[in-house]
Amino acid sequence: MRPAQILVHLRKQPFAAIRVFLSDGSSYDVRHPEMAAVSRAEMVIGLEPTEDDVPDRFVYCDPVHITRIEPINGTTAAA
Repeated sequence: MRPAQILVHLRKQPFAAIRVFLSDGSSYDVRHPEMAAVSRAEMVIGLEPTEDDVPDRFVYCDPVHITRIEPINGTTAAA
């Protein structure tokens, strides 16, 4: 997926929590736009944020391997 397509989901107002699916079958939830950053080479997702919104760890994904993004509420979003 192109970085610009990912940014559309992260910049949506009001923000809706999303699930990012990768080509290896894994998926990651982004519940706050501050928990993700996108560059041309990677998407960084903060995982398991504490009560003060500090991520416990990060996962680094190549945008090429992002197959789709869906709202967590279950409605399908355009990729």
